Order: sequence, then structure tokens, then C-alpha cells
Amino acid sequence: QVELVESGGGLVQAGGSLRLSCAASGRTFSRSGMGWFRQAPGKEREFVAAIHWSGYNTYYADSVKGRFTISREYAKNTVTLHMNSLKPEDTAVYYCAAGALGSRWNDYDYWGQGTQVTVSS
Repeated sequence: QVELVESGGGLVQAGGSLRLSCAASGRTFSRSGMGWFRQAPGKEREFVAAIHWSGYNTYYADSVKGRFTISREYAKNTVTLHMNSLKPEDTAVYYCAAGALGSRWNDYDYWGQGTQVTVSS
């Protein structure tokens, strides 16, 4: 069993920055990757970024490449999503996930509860 708890969402103006954290506990070593997904009202859940547990491989959606950075903090067993140059279209509920490394939601079998990110124009 893997438990994931997200934190760090909030309201920010366009062009601003936010940092989302995902604290993982349980049998995290049994999963190869961690990912961030987001879901806006009326839209499907979409891939944002992913990182291998080793921290050596990272992947990003084209829409966030160059603006978002995913990283892992080994000591705290957390995965962080640094979001810069935020746009109103980044507004969504952001979810942390653990599973097989990939960009599809069904690559992951553990999910956090989600944290709201709202970017005002």
C-alpha cells in the first residue's frame, strides 16, 4: 500500500509561481515512478510530469515543458512540482500518483486526494 498526500496548491496571479509537494509513505519502493496529473472542470485528467524513483529520468507534457520542474527529495520521500510562469489555463486540481512510470493515468495505481491550483488573469 502507498499513501500520497499533496500540499501547496492555492491562488496565484498569471506569471507567478507555486510549488506542489507530494509526501509518499508505505511501500513506495514497489513502484517505479511518480507522476503529477491535473484535471480542470469539464475536462479529462491529463498528464503533467513524471519522475523515476531514482530521480534520473523526468518527463513533461509539452504544455508545461520549460515552465514546470519535477524533482525528488530522498530524505523526505517527497516529490515536488515547481511551477513557474503560470497561466490561467494551468488552473486545475493537481493529483500526485505512484505507479509504473508513464504518461497515462492508468499507468498509476495510487493517487493522492488532489490540491487546487487557481491562476487568475
